[in-house]
Amino acid sequence: MSETYFVTGVAGFIGCRTAGQLLESGAKVVGIDNLNDYYDVRLKRKRLESLAGHEAFTFVEGDIENLELLKGVFQQHRFDAVFNLAARAGVRYSMENPYVYLSTNTLGTLNLLECMKDNEVKKFLLASTSSLYAGLPMPFTEDLPVNTPISPYAASKKGAEVMAYTYHKLYGIDVSVVRYFTVFGPFGRPDMSIFRFIKWIDEGTPITLFGDGSQSRDWTYIDDIAAGTIKARKEVGYEIMNLGGGRNPIKLSTIIEQLEDLLGKKAVIDHKPFHKADMMETWADISKAEKLLDWKPQISPEEGLARSVQWYRDNQAWVTEINV
Repeated sequence: MSETYFVTGVAGFIGCRTAGQLLESGAKVVGIDNLNDYYDVRLKRKRLESLAGHEAFTFVEGDIENLELLKGVFQQHRFDAVFNLAARAGVRYSMENPYVYLSTNTLGTLNLLECMKDNEVKKFLLASTSSLYAGLPMPFTEDLPVNTPISPYAASKKGAEVMAYTYHKLYGIDVSVVRYFTVFGPFGRPDMSIFRFIKWIDEGTPITLFGDGSQSRDWTYIDDIAAGTIKARKEVGYEIMNLGGGRNPIKLSTIIEQLEDLLGKKAVIDHKPFHKADMMETWADISKAEKLLDWKPQISPEEGLARSVQWYRDNQAWVTEINV
């Protein structure tokens, strides 16, 4: 009998690809998403279309903040694990609307843990963020004291991690926390740099660049992130694991140059002041995930960018209509 997984945020960038890989492996997936308008909903619906052809996929339109709805879902299905990939993301926007970040990222996590406790679901996978490491020495290791988050987004994710630990200690729920590092690739979020830069460079629209482009990131391709997320469903007790490229960070200016080469066009850049809640550099130590999960990324940033540009070209008829 195939296993059944509950994937929250299933219309999101990481949620959709994770659900897709689970379905491809023969598992059953129940996915939930509220299809909010933080970014263009048309992109979320396109992602859902890519899953709809699987008979083993069931979609529930709803919010993890709705405890009564979740109770009904857990009563209807018997889950082998819960992948909590639903989140309000984005450092800058969390400063404008911090309440929604707390209610989705922290309270929503609590709702899921309560339903798991009541229905004896023993495995919880929580998506977290490298934003928690702001101001700490690199490369970032999981044992660093992430006690001073500098954005409501990071604070809400820290709250979710702590809540999951509490339910592990009290009720024996096995928890894998995966901290993601700058995920990119096909079907990516239009509020993130790679999607925007490809579209803007191709159209000749000026790129809004905060700072001088010297900020560096540990770029990680979406298929690698989904594979690591799925591997993290193994029994670990309570563990926090970085999922990142694990290579030397690459400057944003270098990424722009590579996209210019792939697109055959020069970028027009509109410089803005560096945002105080942004991080200058991220770099994951992924040795723990390599050891516990037998995972490491397979797709280089260069190959990932090439695949992203090709996806853009293959889907240009509708991608150009997406609001960024």
